[in-house]
Amino acid sequence: MRERGSGRGHGGHGGRGHGGGGHRGRRGDVRAVILALLAERPMHGYEMLEELSRRTSGLWRPSPGSLYPALQLLEDQGLLRSVEEQGRRRFELTEEGRALQAQSTPGTALWEKIVSAADDGALALRSALRGVELAVSQVAEAGTPEQKTRAEALLADLRRQLYLLLADGPTT
Repeated sequence: MRERGSGRGHGGHGGRGHGGGGHRGRRGDVRAVILALLAERPMHGYEMLEELSRRTSGLWRPSPGSLYPALQLLEDQGLLRSVEEQGRRRFELTEEGRALQAQSTPGTALWEKIVSAADDGALALRSALRGVELAVSQVAEAGTPEQKTRAEALLADLRRQLYLLLADGPTT
């Protein structure tokens, strides 16, 4: 293992990102979440994205374009360091980062606030969408060309019906 030197970076912001949802994180959210996650244990960047998605039931996952610049900024500020292992960067808090995290106001973690602010309908829709995503992946992988074409038409029709639902238009 070798420590990686710091480079240039800039602050990130939360966002919908891949797998995001109805919550759009604020600029400081990503920084606070990184510090909170790394206070638990060292992690790789992708691991942090997956962990946040899991902890928010898929409601919030910062984009890599917001996470990695925030990681670099925190490293530049001396609050964390990255260690190269097997070609991947693992991030961990420095003593300064641990001290800052220890001073943070105790309370509900950001990811718990996101989940508690979501209504049951949003959580149910996210769960249903995950099921549809799995089915689409299986059709894309194992379906015949005709099945893939039919699945594409079904998805296009579903999208249209959802927009009609929002517009209070007919759903048939």
